Amino acid sequence: MIVSLEAYRTRMRRVLEHIDRNPESRLDLDALSAVAAFSKFHFHRQFTAIFGMSVHCYVLSVRLKRAAYRLAYREGRITDIALEAGYGSPDAFARAFRRHFRQSPSSFRRTPDWDALRAVSALFDKTRMDLMECRFTPADVTIREVAATPVAIMVHRGDPSGIGATVQRFIAWRRASGLPPWRTPTFNIFHTDPQVTPPEAFRLDLCVGTAGPIPARGEQIEHGFIPAGRCAVLRVHGDEEAQKAGMLYLYRDWLPASGEETRDFPPYCQRIALYPDVAGHEAVTELFLPLAEAG
Repeated sequence: MIVSLEAYRTRMRRVLEHIDRNPESRLDLDALSAVAAFSKFHFHRQFTAIFGMSVHCYVLSVRLKRAAYRLAYREGRITDIALEAGYGSPDAFARAFRRHFRQSPSSFRRTPDWDALRAVSALFDKTRMDLMECRFTPADVTIREVAATPVAIMVHRGDPSGIGATVQRFIAWRRASGLPPWRTPTFNIFHTDPQVTPPEAFRLDLCVGTAGPIPARGEQIEHGFIPAGRCAVLRVHGDEEAQKAGMLYLYRDWLPASGEETRDFPPYCQRIALYPDVAGHEAVTELFLPLAEAG
């Protein structure tokens, strides 16, 4: 039987999604080759040839990246995080975590090594990028009349490499203020593009939708509005790389062909389903490109 390239990619993509969704389950060659419907005698060679790493290394990266995000950004016992990552004991989890991140899980929770997390994430994202590539069409973009949205804002200014620490402070402030993401919406406003902006000039606003002023609780919190108006909206499923691909599509492909003009407000997004609460490919983000009034 001849398998088309797209069918082949679909079967491998199914494996990655299965690993994302079930990091705590048995993810050996027998189980994953069955998900792909490939012979187990060849699956390991196929996987390594495509992704440049073994199945074991890939599974380890998925488990430890998600565990690191849970440690940095979520509450919960380290023992539970270890079990959710597929480790039978906290000691086994701690040894694996230390090899990858140069810190114990408890130390990482207190003072995360963001450089180590970025290094692991970059390798992981590069491995997935081609196969999990997002493809968009004009039918994926809708034009929506958006109401003005009051928001509380924590501003990140400076090197993008420090965003992780700002996000950690934002989550802690939000938790202390009783504004969990399942109750109040989460927005990011992209004032600058890190690809073309000097690190010292970079700005990203972390926002939570709120009907009234919220105590700052020792943080620098601003209050403002995402203004009303027309927006092109693109819903993206996946991680940060998928979101970058979506924003690139809006500016490079959709906007020039649409006949639309942008208005004087930066692009922004609403985070609908957040990693690590959901698997990487199940994260959902809506990208908003503010447009000038029609006519």
